[in-house]
Amino acid sequence: MTDETDGDSDDAAGAPNDSAGNGDNRLPAETRIGRAALRVADLDETTAFYRDVVGLAVLDRDDERATLGVGETPLLILERDADRPARSRTDAGLFHTAFRVPSRAALGEALGRVRDRWQLAGASDHLVSEALYLDDPEGNGVEIYRDRPREEWPTEEDGTVRMATDPLDVKGVAAAASSEERAGSVPLVDRAPAGTDVGHVHLEVTSLSAFEAVYVDGLGFEVGTSGPDVRFVAAGGYHHHLGANTWRGRTTPAVGRGLAWFEVVVPDAVGLDAVRTRLDAVATERDAEFVVEERGEGIAVTDADGIEVRVRTE
Repeated sequence: MTDETDGDSDDAAGAPNDSAGNGDNRLPAETRIGRAALRVADLDETTAFYRDVVGLAVLDRDDERATLGVGETPLLILERDADRPARSRTDAGLFHTAFRVPSRAALGEALGRVRDRWQLAGASDHLVSEALYLDDPEGNGVEIYRDRPREEWPTEEDGTVRMATDPLDVKGVAAAASSEERAGSVPLVDRAPAGTDVGHVHLEVTSLSAFEAVYVDGLGFEVGTSGPDVRFVAAGGYHHHLGANTWRGRTTPAVGRGLAWFEVVVPDAVGLDAVRTRLDAVATERDAEFVVEERGEGIAVTDADGIEVRVRTE
């Protein structure tokens, strides 16, 4: 996956959208992304990639499913689905899953793993963050990034965070991995550190207006950086928890392998009930295609592109 253009970095304090005129129409500031799940053909190879290159630990594994994460926290579910067709060139779905590490040193350690065990597809400085880009063995996009402190994020006149896609100081990131040199090289670190999470998920969609109907008007994210073919939305002033683009002209729903679902985690039942209310209003008032199902921990929303987002509480 190449580096993101048109301002796709990672966190923008979003300017309120028209539907977010008061607190009831916005997700709580504590909202975050939870787990992501991928359907894959080769469970062994894909598990090894996320373990050895991204640096996640295998928390649970059987013949059909692997759970990976950091410490005891699951971040990624891999589901074997070899009978499902590969994602076609027209299918909506995943642009990348973005794993956020807690420091520049941790990003340097990730760079070391990528260089030693895989291939780097891109590397960018987004002003608010520094990011590495690669593809997993089945072509799913992966970003590994670290945020700069929020007080360092540049802002536009309207208060939104200013982002760019500048060349990354790769040497500086590599040097940050360790203050000590051993035999002239930085030692390889196998695991991502505590504090690593899924910072955002970036989607490829067929319609940005349909995306906004579900994720902005329905779920309650606020629009930040926006362009004719891209939207970044967030809660609590982050640069983005979700990205959506139409750069590659996807025209059909997601039916092949790739993204199975991802989670949006709200702090409490009040926030979850507010999401239900907003989705009900959108379904009643607008010609928006999506399906809502009650689940044990919350709700699952399947949008018009066949993308499933699960909303649950902490």
